[in-house]
Amino acid sequence: MNSRIKVSYLRANCQPSDAECKRRDIPLAKPFCYYLKFKILQMYPKGNLYIPASHGRLEAILKEPSGDTRGVGLVCHPHPLGGGTMHNKVVFRAAAGLIDAGLVTLRFNFRGVGSSTGTHEEISGGKEDVTDALDYLAETYPAEPITLAGFSFGSRVGAEVGMNDDRVVRLISIGTPVDKYSDYDFLTQLRKPILFVQGDHDEFGSLENLKRLVEKVAKNAEAELVVFENSGHFFDEHLNELRDSIKNWTEQQIDSSK
Repeated sequence: MNSRIKVSYLRANCQPSDAECKRRDIPLAKPFCYYLKFKILQMYPKGNLYIPASHGRLEAILKEPSGDTRGVGLVCHPHPLGGGTMHNKVVFRAAAGLIDAGLVTLRFNFRGVGSSTGTHEEISGGKEDVTDALDYLAETYPAEPITLAGFSFGSRVGAEVGMNDDRVVRLISIGTPVDKYSDYDFLTQLRKPILFVQGDHDEFGSLENLKRLVEKVAKNAEAELVVFENSGHFFDEHLNELRDSIKNWTEQQIDSSK
């Protein structure tokens, strides 16, 4: 098992000034959440993608790399009942890292989130949604290898689906909540490369417990653990480094598979 520790800092975003609001035609009386929604609309002016699902549709965003395509990626967001969406900052950075590595990357809202249909059904529903997203990618980009990443709840459902799906060639587990879900031992059956990214003060997965899991996984699969010092579950001061870690590992995996 390989282990690395990285330390970095990230400046927090701030609310726009009144002058900036006037320039962008953002009502001054609106709260900051309105500004965030406005920013999202600006980032995706053509609207989101809707992909077929067993319960109707999943709202998603598909982004292509600026250079050559080297595969496709899927990123799964944290728990819907905790406010998790595909716009989560960790999910956004993870997707950006995959795009940086040359992957066409899809992130989506689980059932009952945003404009996705259906209602939340915990792990079983989450796994069905991940499978539907993989079906879309496989049909749209046939024969392209898929890298599947998940954050928190997205890690739990994504890893179990991706482990058993031949279309997925590698996994990335971010903020693995081993203390919330005690059944991660299913990963001991994994036979694909996997990257774990964790903060050393993660509230839902202690580093000690995760290391024990990684040691078990590494007996049968190529497993790497990246640890961020002084970081909690949401990697607040380490988001850029999170993106870089995912990019670098994915590029290394692609190059070694040639």
